[in-house]
Amino acid sequence: MTMFRSESVLPGVLLCLSVAGAALALQKLETVMFGRAWLEALVLAIIIGTLMRTLWQPGAHFQTGILFSAKTLLEIAVVLLGASVSLRAVLAAGPALLGMIACVVLVAIAGSYAAGRLLGLPHRLATLIACGNSICGNSAIAAVAPLIGADGDDVAASIAFTAVLGVGVVLALPFSASLLHLSGLQYGAFAGLTVYAVPQVLAATASAGPLAVQFGTLVKLVRVLMLGPVVLLLSVISPREDPASRHLARLVPWFIPGFLALAAARGAGFLPQAACPPIADMAALLTIVSMAALGLTTNLRSVTQAGLRVTAVVSLSLVFLAAISLGLIRFSGLV
Repeated sequence: MTMFRSESVLPGVLLCLSVAGAALALQKLETVMFGRAWLEALVLAIIIGTLMRTLWQPGAHFQTGILFSAKTLLEIAVVLLGASVSLRAVLAAGPALLGMIACVVLVAIAGSYAAGRLLGLPHRLATLIACGNSICGNSAIAAVAPLIGADGDDVAASIAFTAVLGVGVVLALPFSASLLHLSGLQYGAFAGLTVYAVPQVLAATASAGPLAVQFGTLVKLVRVLMLGPVVLLLSVISPREDPASRHLARLVPWFIPGFLALAAARGAGFLPQAACPPIADMAALLTIVSMAALGLTTNLRSVTQAGLRVTAVVSLSLVFLAAISLGLIRFSGLV
């Protein structure tokens, strides 16, 4: 983990915290006005930071803190995400179901990446969209970005378009249960396999009853758990210019063992249940701050130029994910 002197990071960190605070305030305002937040604070932080960067170039004394927020705080957030994964609940689902979910994730990543490359997206942006759509949306994009050398423009573009279409999925999905003649259990699995975030799964399955909610949440947790192996694999196969960097300690980012260790600690009962919600809240806050930092390094012109192609790739990726998920639910006999 990169170390920074506190006096050098403070201005940039405070700037990122200010942007994050504005994003959280806007999310709260959305909830008050509309009854729910259509755009989450994480997305709003990207938007606000990008607009600020477009209108104003932060001075040199901000840059170290912005880099610290975009990299180190993000890595800490990924570690803390491990507390949101219950390995005990995941393992209780049974190896066949776990294998099915892992298969959906891996096939979806491959198919989404192929679609991105066929439509002309660069490798890094195609990888971010594939992992974001297939695993857990913004968190996956944020975790994968430093491994593949993605810049702020790539992260902002993939998060912005993925987030907007993700909201559309949550709104449209409840209609699919009757249209596709899915049982409560099947619909829960379908939502868990296609929706980005756990709160979105809860929103999408609430009208289908408690069985759909519980099973959808379990399936979603397994998808979140896939973040660890996928990021580990990417850290191994990503090209390194320096052969010395292939030493295992440098090949595997420190935050991946940290993520897995925290998930294992929760599953083994070493992590008190009461500590999990505050840890999850801290992970969410640090992710918002890091997204504000990425926004402050993002060229709005580059994001808008990528718009049509990114939208097409995200849409195709969602359709592909939904198709293979529905196929496995129909024909596997596991749900």
